[in-house]
Amino acid sequence: MKCLIVAAGQGARLRVGVELKPLVPVGGVPLIEHVIRRARQAGVDEFFVVSGYRGDELRDALDGLAARDGVCIRHIVNDEWQRANGVSLLKAKGHLDGRFLLTMCDHLVDPGIFRALMSVPPPPDSVILAVDFNIVDPLNDPEDVTRVASADGRIQAIGKGIETYDCFDTGVFLCTPAMFAALEESQASGDDSISGAMTVLAREGRALAFDIGDRAWIDVDDPVALGKAEALLADGRL
Repeated sequence: MKCLIVAAGQGARLRVGVELKPLVPVGGVPLIEHVIRRARQAGVDEFFVVSGYRGDELRDALDGLAARDGVCIRHIVNDEWQRANGVSLLKAKGHLDGRFLLTMCDHLVDPGIFRALMSVPPPPDSVILAVDFNIVDPLNDPEDVTRVASADGRIQAIGKGIETYDCFDTGVFLCTPAMFAALEESQASGDDSISGAMTVLAREGRALAFDIGDRAWIDVDDPVALGKAEALLADGRL
């Protein structure tokens, strides 16, 4: 299984001793290295990482990781990293065919989420998003997380600002090439985000929701979330 990791943004809200967000240490290990380790535990054997802001520095660090751990990491460069995250994903078109995992460089998740999602064969021309139905007492900041409205296993709406929702976007997807076509359609209408592409798919009933159950995940986006991530690691929940 191949995995695409979006790691192009500036990440200005999380600068704790290190300028580049994917390299911020969490429990002494760079954030993106945690992401790669967990995906490998689930069975991923090839990674594609989209870099942008201070990309040379990140690529050098990943090349060192690849040599040290014997992991296959391929680089994709996004020179438009100031734009929304869907631009980074679309840069991967031509590098990935068939189904692949998509995740973010700053989302730490229980490897079981990857493993369970990989075991679900996505219907043709559909994309599956791992969602968290715990919206009452979430680990993540409910004012910052992307919200999702679902019904009968299908996504009805997605976005940070939607008022009616029943779950949260974990940032982990099982994609087919349909994602790239949806990104192109969304961008043509002025929305560069991954959520915009999922909205396109949702309108056609091709955006599916996968319940992660009680598995833990956290978006390490600021110092508060960093502290939570380190506590989860210490407790063995991630």
